Amino acid sequence: MAAENISNNSPCFLEKLLKRVENEEGDIGWSISRLLRYHPINEFEPFFESMGLKPSEYVSLLPRDLMFLSDDELLLENYNVLCNYGIACNQIGKIYKEAKEVFLYDYGVLSSKLQAFEELGLSQSTIVRYIVSSPYLLLGNVNVEFLQVLEKLKSFGMEISWIEEHLLEGITYNWKRVLGLLCLFGKMGCGKEQLARLIIKHPGILFEGSGDRTLSLIGFLLKFGSTVDQIRLLFLEFPQIQVGIFVLNLRQCFLFLNEIDMEVTEIGKIVCSHSLLLGSCTMKKTSTLLNKLNVGKKRLCRLIQENPQELKNWVLGNRVNPLPESEEDLESKLQKSKFLLNMGFVENSEQMESAIKLFQGNGGELQERFDCIMKAGLNQKDVFKMVKLSPEIISQKKDRVELRLSMYNWLKDQGVVNPKLALRTIVAYSDKYFENHYINLHPNGPQFCPVSKLISTYKDQSRFKPR
Repeated sequence: MAAENISNNSPCFLEKLLKRVENEEGDIGWSISRLLRYHPINEFEPFFESMGLKPSEYVSLLPRDLMFLSDDELLLENYNVLCNYGIACNQIGKIYKEAKEVFLYDYGVLSSKLQAFEELGLSQSTIVRYIVSSPYLLLGNVNVEFLQVLEKLKSFGMEISWIEEHLLEGITYNWKRVLGLLCLFGKMGCGKEQLARLIIKHPGILFEGSGDRTLSLIGFLLKFGSTVDQIRLLFLEFPQIQVGIFVLNLRQCFLFLNEIDMEVTEIGKIVCSHSLLLGSCTMKKTSTLLNKLNVGKKRLCRLIQENPQELKNWVLGNRVNPLPESEEDLESKLQKSKFLLNMGFVENSEQMESAIKLFQGNGGELQERFDCIMKAGLNQKDVFKMVKLSPEIISQKKDRVELRLSMYNWLKDQGVVNPKLALRTIVAYSDKYFENHYINLHPNGPQFCPVSKLISTYKDQSRFKPR
């Protein structure tokens, strides 16, 4: 059986063998026979490949002191036992890689283990499926956790065939974790009937990653303060969606709320009270939403806190329209217009409309910053002219401007800077540049203007965005 399987299922090895005689003339069969006569092959290479292992997988499994399969009788014996039991030859490699000790069993041991599974009432096809998915079941005595999972599921009224059809091929299952999850649901207050309905409706809750997706979800919710009752109700109302995707959606929604600068406590409230909603929504990117909604982070936070159901309208695939201007936005625009008219802008002109969009902050904030610049010793006419030429000056937070001016004036008093620098130059520098070329210009500069204070004003500024 092994020889036939090797000849039919070891293409990589055969290709490598043919390359060694491809330049020789004459009969190819004779050339290969001569090659093998003087250069014996390692028979374990094609054997492992025929078992479904790639060369990169089996190279570390090759025995160091053997070349011929006939020298390892127990390997061939246990291989034949598995083949005769109905396990496909190309699936035996997975068993060898994950439970190599199985192929060291003495004669009759492996057969007796398979017989022990049958005595539990499992059919041969079911045993084959379990062994391929969890080769470690063949190690030691019959796996206790595996048996306990079967007993629990059977007590819920589930047939062995139902369990079998929900196991994915090529996946190794951790039955200890599955058992732990079943026990955890019991401790959370799920009755036997509730848990049975849940698992039948959503088998992925139990079998996806052997339950690690579900455990990850429970841990995430507990970190945000969800109660055990809230988590139990979530699972009893769980949507028709893979657990892994639900967890991914939930985390992406958390990142979205964090990116719009929502307070952590508010995020926690929404996660606890609307976890079902968040896990069901595959959100658009934050930058896309802010652009499409034409809204600032502050207003978006307020909107979500007032009605978290709005999130359903912003999922992938939905068209998002700009939000209407709020009363606060209209009032801010009115104050800004009044301020700009006082500066000499012509009402309803293109220049004024452009300035309204360009200047950050409401009218009161703009006036406050304007007054701050006036205190630097400039007359009103010069400040008007300066602001028109460099709008970014008045778009800076008052604290940031005051900190820059205070530092610059102190440096002037120390006689270490040009006393005639333009105000817009002082304000426009990046924080890094200002730190290196001004704060660090004097040995006592960092004491007069700590970098941490400079950074904090920058963060406040970066969080502020125009509507």
